[in-house]
Amino acid sequence: MASPDRLSATFSRDTHEAPDLQPSVPLLRVDGLSVSYGRQQVVSGVSFELGRGRSLALIGESGSGKSTIARAVLRLLPSGGQATGRVVFDGKDVLALSERRFRPLRGRAIGFVPQDPGNALNPVRTIGAQALEAAALLDEPDHRVRQQRILETFAQVGLDNPQRVIESYPHQLSGGMLQRVLIGLAVLPRPSLLVADEPTSALDVTIQKRILDLLSRLQAQLDISLLLITHDLAIAAERTDALVVLKDGVVQESGRTAAVFSAPASAYARKLHADVPALNPDRYAGLRASGARNLAQGTAAKIAVHAVTKTFSVGDRTLTAVDDVSFTVPAGTTHALVGESGSGKTTTIRLLLGLEQPDSGTIAVAGETLNGRAPAALRSAWRHLQLIYQNPFTSLDPTWTVERLVREPLDRFKIGTAESRRAQVRQSLADVGLGEHLLARKPGALSGGQRQRVAIARALVLRPDVIVLDEPTSALDVTVQADIVEVLLSLQASLGLTYVFVSHDLALVRQLAHTVSVMHRGRIVEHGTVAEIFDTPREPYTRALLASIPSGVAAPAHAPQRRAMITAA
Repeated sequence: MASPDRLSATFSRDTHEAPDLQPSVPLLRVDGLSVSYGRQQVVSGVSFELGRGRSLALIGESGSGKSTIARAVLRLLPSGGQATGRVVFDGKDVLALSERRFRPLRGRAIGFVPQDPGNALNPVRTIGAQALEAAALLDEPDHRVRQQRILETFAQVGLDNPQRVIESYPHQLSGGMLQRVLIGLAVLPRPSLLVADEPTSALDVTIQKRILDLLSRLQAQLDISLLLITHDLAIAAERTDALVVLKDGVVQESGRTAAVFSAPASAYARKLHADVPALNPDRYAGLRASGARNLAQGTAAKIAVHAVTKTFSVGDRTLTAVDDVSFTVPAGTTHALVGESGSGKTTTIRLLLGLEQPDSGTIAVAGETLNGRAPAALRSAWRHLQLIYQNPFTSLDPTWTVERLVREPLDRFKIGTAESRRAQVRQSLADVGLGEHLLARKPGALSGGQRQRVAIARALVLRPDVIVLDEPTSALDVTVQADIVEVLLSLQASLGLTYVFVSHDLALVRQLAHTVSVMHRGRIVEHGTVAEIFDTPREPYTRALLASIPSGVAAPAHAPQRRAMITAA
């Protein structure tokens, strides 16, 4: 593998591996880049090179500096940000250029795919109106020709009906379609470099695979260099030629993807590798053992959902969101509901929580039938059935202290005295590994992982029997996610909790769950133990979901002859 690339590496004190993978002049060279906001330096002395038509990933957790580096390359740092060092693109030091001289490069020569299409696109303007703004960067005066180029590009990125897309508003398109729109707008002017900042983090696993396949295909077809920003080592290993691993704004390790992935040298890169669910499916086997015993022993079902159907009226149409769904969850185990967006997962848990009523069927928790009861009658059941929301950044009231947030369920149910409530709050925080010094803090003063631990503590304070986990780690980095999973499984082992886990992250499901129901278009198409679903799936839909999990194995498009040139210090 080394011979086609004629790899050579040099080492010196305080430097990292610097393989010279291609003798030609790189398209992008970052040399000694530092970024600061006032006296706080957030990126320190980062260097790397990216060749033409090659791909490189900047990986690390939140706060590692990866997105800051991307924005420095694009000259899009927020007000107060100061970049020093050199960023040389196609022979020009972009940091030394005036804004007037750099502006023609942004969009035309350097394209950008942001993380969240919901924030990147204007909700009150059609896709076509916004696409015409991007088309203004083309050296083409004829409006009709520009519009035709938009249609051709949208078709190229896999949008089936480009004319309908340009006539649509953002809210009328799915998340995957919106991300394809952003990619289409970025490649429309045919840039030399495409910067993609976490382009699939909010997408289902199957849509994620399609978007990553699209980026790889466009890179090959258009000879575009790709700078990929991600926290997922498996995605980086599967999709890029070289890696730069960052922590706290400092390069921890860099080099050829295969080398860093297979034998990470730095402690931080090894931790990233260990925290990726797809690479370590049996990491929590010990913590899952008690649930596995309950399953094997045929423990009585804590949850029983039988023949449940739910329909909604949309205009003059009737939409069946949940169609004859049945499953049981033995006490002390974790049951996962998996499937793409629109599969019926969220409606199912809303029915389970009593937030919606089914048209038919029955739902029972701990032998108590929940459906058909008024909200007042459900109050006693809710004490034993709690929900942990998807996003800790929006699920906690930003004006409340941690103590008030965790204590509120006790206040609402009028449980105990004021003194006993304070004690229960402290115990609940201790259960999730948080200290009393955080009691007076508000969510804005907490990290993402701390916020989700607070959300778990809030759910635990009533000592429920069942907790519904709605994508509880999807908004978190892989390292923080691993900590939260360990907390959840430790609590299950010690308290005998029963979990219903909703997720599109199948690799995480394999680590966490004991049984799985695969949902597609409102129906359960396959059900079984984790081993049965992942090792011997019967249904084509299930096999397609599993095939979309990033494996960390390089895709065929990234053969040795397409290796990136990278140096880092």
